[in-house]
Amino acid sequence: MTAVVETAAADAAGQGAEPIRPAGRAGVVMRRFVRNPGALTGAVVLILLFLLAFAGPLISRWDYSHIDYTALRDAPSARHWWGTNRIGQDVFAQTIRGLQKSLLIGLLVALFSTVLASLVGACAGYFGGWTDRVLMFFVDLLLVFPSFLIIAIISPRLRDGGWFAFVGLLAVFGWMITARVVRSMTLSLKEREFVRAAQYMGVGPFRIIWRHVVPNIASFLIIDATIAVGGAVMSETALSYFGFGVQSPDVSLGTLIASTTGAAVTYPWMFFFAAGLLIVFVLAVNLVGDGLRDALDPTSRRSRSRKRKGAGR
Repeated sequence: MTAVVETAAADAAGQGAEPIRPAGRAGVVMRRFVRNPGALTGAVVLILLFLLAFAGPLISRWDYSHIDYTALRDAPSARHWWGTNRIGQDVFAQTIRGLQKSLLIGLLVALFSTVLASLVGACAGYFGGWTDRVLMFFVDLLLVFPSFLIIAIISPRLRDGGWFAFVGLLAVFGWMITARVVRSMTLSLKEREFVRAAQYMGVGPFRIIWRHVVPNIASFLIIDATIAVGGAVMSETALSYFGFGVQSPDVSLGTLIASTTGAAVTYPWMFFFAAGLLIVFVLAVNLVGDGLRDALDPTSRRSRSRKRKGAGR
């Protein structure tokens, strides 16, 4: 049998055929993700939204801050594609600018909060002892604080720092639950054989965390970061709606929705474009998050299908 296999391999090599290699984890995850119609739809919608946000200003003849005094509250037309607002600003340009700002805030908040959560949670779980107690006390303390109220109080005092200071505020109060999950996963991972072997070989603790712990929780971090983008955009929208987020003359989806709520019935184009893009974005992020969870952990889909079948009976 071995001789037959070797002969077949030699024949394939002689004919110039490439040896068949097993697909890597990234390829398997990508195939699972693409086969999920909901996840694929969400990913396409997100790509289109990003293209609209960052390429839209290039195709518009109006800047978000320009005022057309001859068109006040005009309905959508060839001159103003999505109409104008009460002072003559182009709604398309304003909405695209708001979408761009909200997406940037959401991405940066998700990035910073995920990095902070993985660092604190992994260190607490790996080192244990007083390090674990101090870090978890700090996490529990932040969880007790009413984050929305604190951000609302602090953000007006950081207006000189611009919207980037607002990103920092949102990130500071958006990582604690993720850190606790990362800690529990690290507690399990540090008892595994490969971590023990690295310890016996004299590998430093931070190198073990970076090389062995973080890669094994990367699936969870990717899913959490994806969903955190949508959560950050919703938080930014809510705070900006109440005047605590992005400040004038800049705009975000939250400030646009807040300033045009009263005109939603009489001048619907001033309100529904911004509100519609926000809804579409959050739905797309949730679809992508569900698709990533199913692609990285196929058992999650099976368990949900079994639950649905059980409920049907």
